[in-house]
Amino acid sequence: MEADFVVIGAGSSGCVIANRLSENSSNKVILLEAGGRDINPWIHIPVGYFKTMHNPAVDWCYKTEPDPGLNGRSIDWPRGKVLGGSSSLNGLLYVRGQKEDYDRWRQMGNEGWSWDDVLPLFKRSEDQERGADEFHGTGGPLSVSNMRIQRPICDAWVAAAQTAGYPYNPDYNGATQEGVGYFQLTTKNGRRCSSAVAFLNPARARDNLQIITHALVSRINMDGRKVTGITYRDKSGAEKSITVRREVILSGGAINSPQILMLSGIGDPDQLRQNGIEPVHELSGVGQGLQDHLQARLVFKCNEPTLNDEVRSLFNQARIALKYALFRAGPMTMAASLATGFLKTRPELETPDIQFHVQPWSADSPGEGVHPFSAFTMSVCQLRPESRGEIRLDGPDPRSYPKIIPKYLSTETDCRTIVDGVKIARKIARHAPLTSKIAEEFRPTATLDMDDYEGTLDWARQNSVSIYHPTGTCKMGTDAGSVVDPQLKVHGIEGLRVADCSIMPEIVSGNTNAPAIMIGEKASDLIRANAA
Repeated sequence: MEADFVVIGAGSSGCVIANRLSENSSNKVILLEAGGRDINPWIHIPVGYFKTMHNPAVDWCYKTEPDPGLNGRSIDWPRGKVLGGSSSLNGLLYVRGQKEDYDRWRQMGNEGWSWDDVLPLFKRSEDQERGADEFHGTGGPLSVSNMRIQRPICDAWVAAAQTAGYPYNPDYNGATQEGVGYFQLTTKNGRRCSSAVAFLNPARARDNLQIITHALVSRINMDGRKVTGITYRDKSGAEKSITVRREVILSGGAINSPQILMLSGIGDPDQLRQNGIEPVHELSGVGQGLQDHLQARLVFKCNEPTLNDEVRSLFNQARIALKYALFRAGPMTMAASLATGFLKTRPELETPDIQFHVQPWSADSPGEGVHPFSAFTMSVCQLRPESRGEIRLDGPDPRSYPKIIPKYLSTETDCRTIVDGVKIARKIARHAPLTSKIAEEFRPTATLDMDDYEGTLDWARQNSVSIYHPTGTCKMGTDAGSVVDPQLKVHGIEGLRVADCSIMPEIVSGNTNAPAIMIGEKASDLIRANAA
């Protein structure tokens, strides 16, 4: 097989790139995805993340290495293994981050990545239910909708946060992020709008786009330091090759993109040799710089029913299913969280440094079922962690999972911020009208003293989990530790770019799906400009 462009990974970024490059009928584009087609019906039902996360048919089911910052615990890292990638499994939350995030990228030397540069790309993708304005677009492939479900416990949280002194914000993707309110979702008419639905479905019929699923890339092939093609294993395990005439675009995400680079001999020479791989090009930053959002999930038992009660009986489950089937309404349209808040732990901060995800249900994790009592969850995460981990190979076999070493809570700022976040969560819980709805502080219990820094930090280390936003492992920049330049070209390699959340020089202040789609749009523009 031959193609002008080969895109590796049909996730949030890769689907965008495959669509945009194949708009030009003279471009032959091949899109490779290690997973299968997005035919599981639970993918397309918003609440389906309860069924798809931890399902090895569509989830890589990664786990981290035991982490000292989490008292030696290993935690789950779900990642999509299906068309649409993690946008087919995620919580459907549309969050761009702060404009200062992108201006900071520009200040680090990444020309073309300031807020003024990327806002038009966000708007181009978007079909905003609220209509177009200075910050939002309409008519784009990605549907962005308001909540189709409300629950009193989440409304009470938003009201209590205001009582506690935090402002209401009807649009955290607008003029300012700070404040409390309700999430915007990547849904359309009560169905998930993944990157595959938004960008691949409209392009499938194009003769110049070929989508190959169950294609696990083994390596990128090179003649010296010029990319000539790729080799992949098909569903049967047989190796096949594709010759590329122009460029390979690597969009495997923050775990798989560095893995594929290292399998191809691009990375730290010592690590490569330790894993039986002959170095082709030294690039020490590959796999380094890993950042993720760590969430502390507080659970409060309630003295009134929550979604836990609604889904407990078979009769109620049938009623919920019928409401969704007939009206595309009800709990099955629900995203991972309903209410949110972007707040400051200290008044002297310029922008919010913590984010809340508020859910009218509680569970040990999605996919494991809700708790057998009335409760809601108040999750808080640090938006801009300083801790940085790494992705390391575990041998030369592309089927071997790489080692994920997050190094959570390894700086004083990160420790202090998560403790302050827990304190703010409990502060909000003790304000009206929320406090009258809480029967018991379940996790942590009320016996944990809010002024006990070490005790609260230890609770966070023992109970916090990922919110599934890995970034930074193929960092964009011009310094010695960077992997790609501001055009997303891999330093020192001809005909190879990386375009996904791995290129973030610093993690954005919010959920990462919308920025990943923006990165796909930006990469498409850069590639098309280069070809002109």
